[in-house]
Amino acid sequence: MRLLLVEDDADLVEQLRPELKAAGYALDLADNGSDGLFMGLHQEYDAVILDLGLPGLPGRQLLDRWRGAGRLMPVLILTARSSWRDKVDALKAGADDYLTKPFYPEELLARLQALIRRAQGRAEGQLWASDLRLDEERQQLCRTDALPLALTGTEFRLLRYFMLHPGKILSKTRLTEHVYDQDFDRDSNLIEVYVRRLREKLGPQHIETRRGQGYVFHPEP
Repeated sequence: MRLLLVEDDADLVEQLRPELKAAGYALDLADNGSDGLFMGLHQEYDAVILDLGLPGLPGRQLLDRWRGAGRLMPVLILTARSSWRDKVDALKAGADDYLTKPFYPEELLARLQALIRRAQGRAEGQLWASDLRLDEERQQLCRTDALPLALTGTEFRLLRYFMLHPGKILSKTRLTEHVYDQDFDRDSNLIEVYVRRLREKLGPQHIETRRGQGYVFHPEP
């Protein structure tokens, strides 16, 4: 899943970056409101973490403009403002949740995961496809007839995206954008490598190659 973190506190960004990546998220960063606005309007994100006190364009105005443009991705607000009026204003502007600084990274991750599951219409942190179960918390693949299989971070992110979009043609570009962060060379052919690794673990019948189009994940073998 691909996240956008719009935050100008460099120390906080460095604290959150490894936590978010370890949780299986590809992360894009913006340290001001103007860049955050552009990225949120022109890229697809599964969720956004947004600071209110931003240079260039305040977070509240940024959120207003996203929502006014029809951008519906879940937004978790981070702010040092703790009054109930600030919280109400942020929620009225279209925020989905609100977290006051300072906070524990574990709480942010739990709130973020809940927002994403809600947006996907899911109630639990596991994905099912026939006899396959992806445990998002442990980042491992379970089968009804075998022991759990450990996944690398990239394998986990790729399989999760496949399982969230069964039966759909997913281009290499789209997969790359949701598996790797903004610093990755998106012209790379690594997606092919990781698809091959997943086939070795799932069996070849679950992931179909559509020449010139991309890949299709089939829940039923």
